[in-house]
Amino acid sequence: MSSSVYEILSQTQRQRVSDGAIAPILKGSESANRILVLLWSQLGDFDSLEYAWWVQREIEYMQTQGISICAVGIGDRNSGQSFCNYTGFKQEYLYVDPTGALHREIELYAGLSLKLPGFSAAQNAWLNLLLMCAGIGSPGTLAEVLRGYRGDRLAPQLIGDEEVIRAAPLPPLKGSFFKFAGGSGFQRPFELATLRLRNMVEVLSHWHSYVPDAAYLTQRGATFLFDEQRELLYEHRDRGILGFAANPSDPMSFIRERNT
Repeated sequence: MSSSVYEILSQTQRQRVSDGAIAPILKGSESANRILVLLWSQLGDFDSLEYAWWVQREIEYMQTQGISICAVGIGDRNSGQSFCNYTGFKQEYLYVDPTGALHREIELYAGLSLKLPGFSAAQNAWLNLLLMCAGIGSPGTLAEVLRGYRGDRLAPQLIGDEEVIRAAPLPPLKGSFFKFAGGSGFQRPFELATLRLRNMVEVLSHWHSYVPDAAYLTQRGATFLFDEQRELLYEHRDRGILGFAANPSDPMSFIRERNT
C-alpha cells in the first residue's frame, strides 16, 4: 500500500449517521490522546453487532483515557440509525460507506469471491457467505461458533444475573439461568450463542434496513489504534466471519494493553 493507513483515513469523508452530513471521518479527533478506528463489515453482520456490544462495555474507560472513536460500516444512513438504536453505539461516532470502498482502499479481506455464471452479485455474495459460515475461506469461524456454545473460562461473564435476554424463539431468559450451565464470573456455555441469536433475530426482522445491498456481505473489517503522534499502535485485519478480534475472549484487551 503506497499510502499509510492513517494518511488514507485522514483524507476520507463519508456520511455521518447523526446528521447525514458528508464529513471527514476523523473530524473532532485532532486533540485526542489516541484514535480508535473501527472499519466494520455490513452493519447487519454478526461481527459488527457483536463488536459494537464490546465497545459499549468499554466506552467509559475509553472516554477517561481520551480515546476518540470513529467507526465506518457498510450500509446507508438508515442502516446506521437502526444499528445505533439497537446497539446503543453513538450516531456521532458512526459513518456509512454503501459499497465498502474504504475497505478496498485499505486492502481489507473481501471474503470468499467465487462467482457462478448467471448469478447476480448479491446471489454470489450469499453463496460465498454461506460457504464462509461453514469455515471455507474463513479461518477460525467454526471454532468461534463452537466457543459460543461451549463457553470460555478466559472470557468475562456476558449477561448480568438480573438482566433479561429476549432472543426469539427462546423464551425470555434471566442472566442467572446460565448459572445452571456452569456457574458465574466467566462466559458460561450457551451465553454468547444466546447473544448472537438475539442479534440474528434483530437483523432478520429488519433485513432491508440493515442490508440495503447484499453484494457486500462477505467484506471483512479491521481495527486500527493510533497514538498521540498518529503512529499505528495496533491493527487487526479480519480474516473471516467472527474474526474481528485477535483475542476473542476479551476483544477490547488491546486498548488496556496499549494504555499510554
